[in-house]
Amino acid sequence: MDRLFFLLTAIGIPLSIIGNFLHFPALILFIIYCLTIIGLASYIGRATESLAIISGPSIGGLLNATFGNAVELIISFFALQEGLVNVVMASLTGSIIGNLLLVGGLSILFGGFKYKRQQFNIHDAAHNAGIMVFSLIVSFVFPAVFAAKMDVHSIKFLSTVISCIMILIYLFSLVFRLVTHRGVYKMQQDNISVILEEEHPEWGKGRSMLILAVTTVVVALISERLVGTIEPVGEQLGWSELFIGIIIVAIVGNAAEHASAVLMAVKNRIDIAVEISVGSTLQIAMFVAPVLVLISWGFQTFMPLVFPVTELIAMALAAILTISITADGDTNWFEGAMLLAAYVIMGFGFFLL
Repeated sequence: MDRLFFLLTAIGIPLSIIGNFLHFPALILFIIYCLTIIGLASYIGRATESLAIISGPSIGGLLNATFGNAVELIISFFALQEGLVNVVMASLTGSIIGNLLLVGGLSILFGGFKYKRQQFNIHDAAHNAGIMVFSLIVSFVFPAVFAAKMDVHSIKFLSTVISCIMILIYLFSLVFRLVTHRGVYKMQQDNISVILEEEHPEWGKGRSMLILAVTTVVVALISERLVGTIEPVGEQLGWSELFIGIIIVAIVGNAAEHASAVLMAVKNRIDIAVEISVGSTLQIAMFVAPVLVLISWGFQTFMPLVFPVTELIAMALAAILTISITADGDTNWFEGAMLLAAYVIMGFGFFLL
């Protein structure tokens, strides 16, 4: 898998430069940019994990919170800059249903093909389920319920207050897991090497920082170009901004992490696969979305925490289905198939919208 990400990066970066210089068609550039970002995301994740192991659990938790969804944040930043608020909100929705249904479904399905039953800690599942319900209700459902009776300024104020509180609660959750209750609940891990290498960093501190800095800059440059191709590609293929955000952008921003989860499940570490699926969802709801709300104050178009009803229902159904399947701490391939079926159905629904 690492070789694949290397090839995507090594081939994608030169093609991105050449394609931009020679003005390749928007669709070709869109594909090149997406594949290149997927490859670069792998290096951001590996560099972050190496620094997290070197720095220790407390600093490592903050690094994972900051860079765990760095690609998603970078793409969304440039989309907000271009005023594509609908694309950003759709990508947040897509990340949540993608993490829960697509990643969770693929992990359980492929793991279930190799092992008839895979089990994980039921107490961890219950703990994560409680945080997930809280984060989705407070971050997304609550603002939508009250927005109908508020003016624009009140919605902005409410969204900002909720965002600040959710970021604070997310930092509290890191302190809870990594300091006050470390060892009581297993620390979330987002990379295979932490488990297989017994927490030996893949790269040293200096190399990790250099790779992280360079890769982040390159991702930012390519993401800016990617955002510029969204509208022409949508017009050419007849895809709505909603579909592009929920399916395409969401998958591109989380592809490397998705691959890690599936590989963990195949190695009979379904507990880590579930942690990646649910943990990334919590990051989106409690950290990424609130940060984007605060960032949007610097642009002409503000991004409120008010999602359309269809997207709210999709996120709620994804959370309910995931909780119902993982509540017993036991999975099999058929449960993975159900999660994937739900994702495909939702994907078709958003495509037809």
